[in-house]
Amino acid sequence: MANMNADRETLRELADEGNEAALDRLADLVDEADDVEELSELLDEGSMRAGLLLTRRAAASGDLRELQRIADARYEEAGNELDRLLKEPADAPDRAPRA
Repeated sequence: MANMNADRETLRELADEGNEAALDRLADLVDEADDVEELSELLDEGSMRAGLLLTRRAAASGDLRELQRIADARYEEAGNELDRLLKEPADAPDRAPRA
C-alpha cells in the first residue's frame, strides 16, 4: 500500500509539472482506488481521462446530474451520454415500470 501512495505522489508531482501521461495514470490509479472525489478533482484540473472514467460511472448508474456536471467541466462525451439517456424511451426494457 505504501508503494501505491508513493506512485500516486510521484504521479501527482509529474502531473503538476504538465506531464499528461502521468495525469492519465494518476486518474487510473484513483479510479482503481474508487476515489470518486479525487477523480472529480482531477477532472476539474483538466484531466480528460478522469472525465472518461467519471462518465462511465455516471452513465452506468444513470446519474443525469453527474453527467451534466462532467459535461459542464468540458468533457464532451458526458454531454453525448446525457443526451443519449435523455432520449431513451421511458418504457425501455431495462427500466422498471412506474408504480
